[in-house]
Amino acid sequence: MNNDQLYIGIMSGTSLDGIDVVLVDFADSAPKLLNALLLPYPATLRAELATISQPGANEIERLGIIEADLADCYAAAVSQLLQQSGVQASQIEAIGCHGQTIRHRPNARQPFSYQIGDMHRLAALTGIRVIGDFRRKDIAFGGQGAPLVPAFHQAIFADPGKGRCILNIGGIANLTLLLPHQPLLGFDTGPGNCLLDNWVELHRQQPYDAAGAFAASGQLLPDLLLQLLSDPYFAQTGPKSTGREYFQLNWLNQHLAGRNDAAADVQRTLSRFSAGTMALAISQYPVADIFVCGGGAFNPVLLADLQSLLPQCYIGTTAELGVAPDWVEAMAFAWLAYAYDMRIPGNVPAVTGARKAVVLGLEFLPC
Repeated sequence: MNNDQLYIGIMSGTSLDGIDVVLVDFADSAPKLLNALLLPYPATLRAELATISQPGANEIERLGIIEADLADCYAAAVSQLLQQSGVQASQIEAIGCHGQTIRHRPNARQPFSYQIGDMHRLAALTGIRVIGDFRRKDIAFGGQGAPLVPAFHQAIFADPGKGRCILNIGGIANLTLLLPHQPLLGFDTGPGNCLLDNWVELHRQQPYDAAGAFAASGQLLPDLLLQLLSDPYFAQTGPKSTGREYFQLNWLNQHLAGRNDAAADVQRTLSRFSAGTMALAISQYPVADIFVCGGGAFNPVLLADLQSLLPQCYIGTTAELGVAPDWVEAMAFAWLAYAYDMRIPGNVPAVTGARKAVVLGLEFLPC
């Protein structure tokens, strides 16, 4: 093993379920996942992150503390991964850390995307160089700063003979279209798990709808489904991206105003809604195979809804392509750290809308 090619990737996504951390070897032409783990967020930090993701009082004071707490959790996850892998910190070339998105405003007067987590503190705690702040360079060149994973998806999942879609169902869902003889494409389709998680937490005090059981207990509300699908976001063409700060309970409650639906029926409809927005996006392209990653890969009701809307497509998970669906995004940020070191552009202008392809990230040294 060439130790100079060992990178750690950290991803904490819009589902707010915890921290995915992976150890990846880039010594060979194909990245090799060596080890991985999920460190769930402490309940207090998860609640603080959910709150800071929406406008509120005294945000700067709260943010300073949350960023330090988040870095401490990232460092704890790295420590556990190293111990689990039998690897020393000195053997790691760099950590690629996405940070936790609390705002994504690609259509603001001055577009911005804000990921928190004190990267200086993370470097100091781990003794490992950190590459972070991946999105703002793309935005500086006119892009939306998202999605950033398509270049990685192309590197490890492309098949020259088939139209293939990599569908990441996190809090927000995004897709990468790997179409033979066509430019690489990708964009956010809209809500993945975020509304499902919010609704089940509100009514069942559960962080997510395990195996889609709550949705399965309800009945579809066709009129509500049509109303949800009328949001202008779904009529936009790419490049486009969004965030959980837009698709959240306040947005849903606006559509539920004046209604008195059973909570399980709303959950059932939200499942079909998320699947419907993904299917609407995918159906516009000659895709034969869909490979799902992210937390949504473990929701059979959501996947069954997607299959019913796309009967012509094969739907599986990225495990069939050699990477478990839990770890694809964290691997992507290990790859982006590697790309930073190799001076490989990490964005795709056709995906983000940037004027040019650029090397992404910022370096944070441990000393």
